[in-house]
Amino acid sequence: MTTDNPTKAKQETWYEIVLRVLKSNDVSLITYVPDKVLAPLIKVLHADPYFTVIAPAREEEAIGIIAGSYMAGLRGITLMQTSGFATLANVLASLAVPFQIPVLMMISERGTLGEFQVGQAIVCRTMRPVLDTLGIENYAIERLNDVEFIVDSMIKQAFATQAPAAMILSPLLTKRSAKN
Repeated sequence: MTTDNPTKAKQETWYEIVLRVLKSNDVSLITYVPDKVLAPLIKVLHADPYFTVIAPAREEEAIGIIAGSYMAGLRGITLMQTSGFATLANVLASLAVPFQIPVLMMISERGTLGEFQVGQAIVCRTMRPVLDTLGIENYAIERLNDVEFIVDSMIKQAFATQAPAAMILSPLLTKRSAKN
């Protein structure tokens, strides 16, 4: 919680919490492919000089940059939407998982709860089974009160166990926040 004046507290948004938790865990490299849901997070990351923010053409490139940065001693995260995740099975199965690289992924979940694009819905049904098959820890964040705990815990676990991890931003979190 941040306070502008002592009598009125302003609640942090999900993306402000993510920014703060990334900093507290020394995650300073951000790769992303543009996404409307992630746009507020991407905006605050670009505005903060602590972060190095890169927008490659494809999600596979974003994962490669994060994997390489880890080997150079930096911590990073890739931001993407569900359909972008659909392109990653090979790079995760042949690089991140077998070489125990703690690739962090934050995925805005599309394809459920009122989605209008059939392709998004199909890809959404495959995301968690692919993550589970690859043995990649994944957790959906549905409530604002859970953002800090889940993001912090997933980052800590990924680096402690040297394993990829996926944080899925549920529309229960992002659509509700967009209305406020």
